[in-house]
Amino acid sequence: MRAIIDMYNRIGLVPLIIVGLVLGVLIGWLIPSVGIMLGLLGSLFVGALKAVAPVLVFALVMAAISQHQSGGKVHVKPVIVMYVFGTFLAALTAVTASFLFPTELIGLNTIEAVADRAPPSGLKEVLTTLLMNLVDNPVSAIANANYMGILAWAIIIGFALRQASESTRTMVSDMAEAISSVVRFVIAFAPIGIFGLVANTVAETGFEALKGYAHLLTVLVGCMLFIALVVNPVIVAVRKRENPYPLVFKCLRESGITAFFTRSSAANIPVNMNLAAKLGLHEDTYSVTLPLGATINMAGAAITINVLTLAAAHTLGVNVDFGSALLLSVIATVSACGASGVAGGSLLLIPLACSLFNIPNDIAMQVVAIGFIIGVVQDSAETALNSSTDVLFTATADPKSIRDMLNTSKSAV
Repeated sequence: MRAIIDMYNRIGLVPLIIVGLVLGVLIGWLIPSVGIMLGLLGSLFVGALKAVAPVLVFALVMAAISQHQSGGKVHVKPVIVMYVFGTFLAALTAVTASFLFPTELIGLNTIEAVADRAPPSGLKEVLTTLLMNLVDNPVSAIANANYMGILAWAIIIGFALRQASESTRTMVSDMAEAISSVVRFVIAFAPIGIFGLVANTVAETGFEALKGYAHLLTVLVGCMLFIALVVNPVIVAVRKRENPYPLVFKCLRESGITAFFTRSSAANIPVNMNLAAKLGLHEDTYSVTLPLGATINMAGAAITINVLTLAAAHTLGVNVDFGSALLLSVIATVSACGASGVAGGSLLLIPLACSLFNIPNDIAMQVVAIGFIIGVVQDSAETALNSSTDVLFTATADPKSIRDMLNTSKSAV
């Protein structure tokens, strides 16, 4: 058994994930019944990540704040600026792509609306929900994975613990390290979890339902790839004045791939924190910016909102001028930052954006239904972009060079 474990560690997570991906596709395609049963492995993996993530964030932030020395370097503010700026650029990219490659939604008037889901009535409701999450009961916040509430309470308690005895603060730090060890153990099972997730997805959907929306998916995924491979690297290059692609590809490979298959930014927080530690980033910074990014850094969500909204407008023959498109980008940016406070995430914010063009709510909910149909690709790509960008921007704000970070990562492995 020891020899098997050593071989598993020697091969590395990323190659094993690729093997799991290939095997999952083959089994889901050739033996669908087995693929569906293997879905349990994926569910267990995602469930374990979701279970440990809230406790990890609470413990790490609390420990980092309680141990932080005055004058120590943290880089939270520039990361937040990049989060908001990157989301706005993603919204503008989606608007531009929608004008260059207009999309019509097939069978818009024949698709049943998602009647059991209530979208927010306006931007005020989105922001109110987001702010109310800050004052949620701490036990409830951890139980329900409310990361705004978790961050707020962890920061408050962390500051209070600065006055505690050295032994108490050491205990808090040891607890955070113990939970980090649990996270590393769970992440070691990523290839098996992704194997189960892929096998189940291929067995259940076969992607047949997506053929009619190929053009829409091309625009959506194309925008996300453009942000990941062009816009984000430009932001990193301007900030670091170095070749950004080694870091970009590492974040996409070690964070984006896992996020693509788990389809959950919250579940990917432990993966991102593990990557940030491997890169040698400041724990005081990433323990705050990564869970915050899972809440407000939503470039993928902004793209989804704008592309689907403008596709609906084009289908209905609604004329969209430049001023309205710019306003839509601002609304999408703010709404995307509040997407985590709304059940259903970015898709249920589409009616809010559609109201800007006087598109009736019943039509807007049909667009939401289309979003759920293509969600197996759209949501996966959106989560991969959002989650990998969390680590990328956090690393970009770090004063260390990209070369030093990557060398640190290699030595850690």
